[in-house]
Amino acid sequence: WKLITAGQRVQIIKRGPTGRGMLQFGTEVVASADGTLSTVLGASPGASTAVSIILQVLEKCFPAEMESAEWKSALAEMVPAYGIDLATDREAHAALRAKAAGWLGL
Repeated sequence: WKLITAGQRVQIIKRGPTGRGMLQFGTEVVASADGTLSTVLGASPGASTAVSIILQVLEKCFPAEMESAEWKSALAEMVPAYGIDLATDREAHAALRAKAAGWLGL
């Protein structure tokens, strides 16, 4: 047997809404107030979080553009579930799951 580090989990304590410390895990997107600078704090995020992180960066740095029909259309094309709550919209969830299964050949 050989020990290999496969990854790491980041834990931070951050001031919560009540002013008390709050334990958080993973990554966080932080942006300047004017949206001209953004960064990701935490361990190197993997593919499972990459889309979520870039969407957060776009929302924080380009709020006006995110409301435009042009951007919404482009995002919906790139991220078919964008703007849809798949936890509550069963039809959209089933349709997207079927498409993904087809794309993956499952």
